[in-house]
Formats: sequence, C-alpha cells, structure tokens
Amino acid sequence: MFSVFSSPARYTQGLDATAILGAEMAGLGIEGPALIVAGGSALAQLSGTWRQTLGEVGCSYGIHRFGGECSLAEILRIRHAAEALPARVVIGAGGGKALDAARASAAELGLPFVSCPTLASTDAPCSAVSVVYGESGAVEEVRILPRNPVLVLVDTRVIVQAPPRLLISGMGDALATWFEARACAASGARNLRGGRSTRSALALAELCYRTLLEDGVEAVEAAGTQTVTPAFERIVEANTLLSGLGFESSGLAAAHSVHNGLTAAPQTRAFTHGEKVAFGTLVQLVLEKSDRSAIDEVMGFCAQVGLPVTLAQIGLRELSGEMLERIALRATRTGESIHNEPFEVSANRVADAILKADALGRALPGNGKLPSPE
Repeated sequence: MFSVFSSPARYTQGLDATAILGAEMAGLGIEGPALIVAGGSALAQLSGTWRQTLGEVGCSYGIHRFGGECSLAEILRIRHAAEALPARVVIGAGGGKALDAARASAAELGLPFVSCPTLASTDAPCSAVSVVYGESGAVEEVRILPRNPVLVLVDTRVIVQAPPRLLISGMGDALATWFEARACAASGARNLRGGRSTRSALALAELCYRTLLEDGVEAVEAAGTQTVTPAFERIVEANTLLSGLGFESSGLAAAHSVHNGLTAAPQTRAFTHGEKVAFGTLVQLVLEKSDRSAIDEVMGFCAQVGLPVTLAQIGLRELSGEMLERIALRATRTGESIHNEPFEVSANRVADAILKADALGRALPGNGKLPSPE
C-alpha cells in the first residue's frame, strides 16, 4: 500500500479574504461562469463583495440558494442549476452541509470546486468528502470524491460574526482528528484516499490537538466579542485546515462512527456535528482503554469550552436500551470507520463504552454547560 497525502490546491485565510476571491481564482486559471451555492447568511453577508471581486476579473456567475440539507434531492437541484447556467466552476459558500452539497454536485459534473466556508464549525472545507443525509437527519452515505477543492478561501471577518457555539462545534470536530489518526496508524488502516497515512499528516493531526488545548479558550472569548485575535485565527486554521488535512490523509476511526450512530436518535438532531463528534471522541478513548490522564485532559478541555461530555448534553437525558442498541448497531455497521480501530469492535462493546463515557462525564465537576440547541 502506498502512502497518500491529500489537500486542496490552495488555502487562503485572513480578514476580508472574500475581497480577493476573483483574483485567487484567476491566478489559478479558474474561469466562469460560476455557480455560487450559498446559504442565507452567506448571501446576506457576501453578495456585494462577490459582485465586486468576480466583476474585477470578468467572471460571470449565478446563485443557487442552498436548501438546508445535504440530501440527494438538494445535490440534484444544484446540478440542474449548474447545467442551466452553464457553469464551469462551482463555488460553495456557507456551513459544512452547503459545502458538501455543492462539492458533490461539482464532482458529478466534473467541475472544479471552490470552498468558501462562512463558519469554522467542521473540518469539511478542505476535503474531498461529502456526507449525505436523509430528510430525517440521519447519515445516508459518505461520498469520497475524486478531487479536493481547487481553492479554500476563509474570511475570518465573516467567520467571527457567527455564534460562538459554531466555532466551539468546529473544535469538537477537530478534537477527534489526532485520536482517530493515531488509531488508524496503529491498525495500518487506509486513509480516505485509499493509502497509508504520511508522517506529515500525523504531525498535522497532533498539531491540531495541541492548538485546541493552547488556544481554544482564548478563541472562544474572542468569538464572544467578535474580535479576530491571533488565537482566533489559529483555531480557525486548526478547525479548518489542520483537522481537514489530518482526517482525510490519516483516516477516521470510532469518534465519527459514534457520531453517525447518534444521528439515528431523533433527540440528537438539534445538536451539531462537532458536538456529537466530541462525545464520540470520549467514547473512542473509553473503547481504547486510554490512560485516565488522557481522558481527563479531553474532558477538561470540553468542559472549559462548552463541548458535551454526557448523553444529556446531546439530547439523550433518558436513553432506552432499545435506542442505545440502535445507536451502537448504526455505529458498527459494515464499512464504518470504527473498524479502523486496532482491535475488533462490536455493537455491545460500543454500547458499554457510550454508557461509561457518559458516567465519566457526569462525574466531572462543572461538566460544561451547552447553549440551548433551539
């Protein structure tokens, strides 16, 4: 098996980065017409800037308003809009689901994809992966696409205007990166590009975790005042670039499979991807029988920044045995990344680990208070 490292062609981050979108695209030889797939907040914030920056390089464009879910139906709607234009590039602007839907449509059409996240809430922007959900909110499939984005452009002036909870959610997603990468390296599992992890990918995954520990609390404080500080910039990079490169080029393991299992419980739908991944990370550490000091470090970080450490904090205050079994069976379905762990994993073992992680979280003094999901 070869070692494979995967990444976007270019990553650009900073204050008012949207203003150079046209120039960045032109520099990479990307020509219009462009279809911009955008959520409502992205449209409100960036429409004027798109008009200016794309106009400066003579790039015509059309806009498709994202429907809210990365579903098969939405991917098809975007594809039809791109064909009608006809587009030569697809630009995704918004949160992780908007980017995933736009990316999947671009791949179906064989078009380059430009990723413009307006949130630092997941590690999706840099990847060649789209998670497709059913209309019920449960994960239906994970698409591994042929190409990473040709450009990832992250405007931190836009990112800082989002609710702090979404930055925290991104830290929850990023929190899993090092532990999942480490598990895949131990088992010799294939990464999402079909190869072994490189040492550089593992180093980036570990740097991601260390950045969270060092800058997470200060970044949350900056987000609360909508101030772009060096710590805020570093956390945006950790959530977006370090986590994105780390997970795709090293691989996923139990934490994301537990997330997928949790989506089978309707009560968790109001909680974000990163919040469920954070709890999944604790479950993974329990499954792996990690040192208590490592578990305490992760739980302490979660409590400091407001990530969940208990089932109640992701909507499962009362978890029936039937629902626990359903979650565990979904998490251990054939093909799930939990089987990248360096030991055999069963649904019963996952169910036990979920309950133990919850017990550890409930025993943690001041175990983090999440904002209302409403």
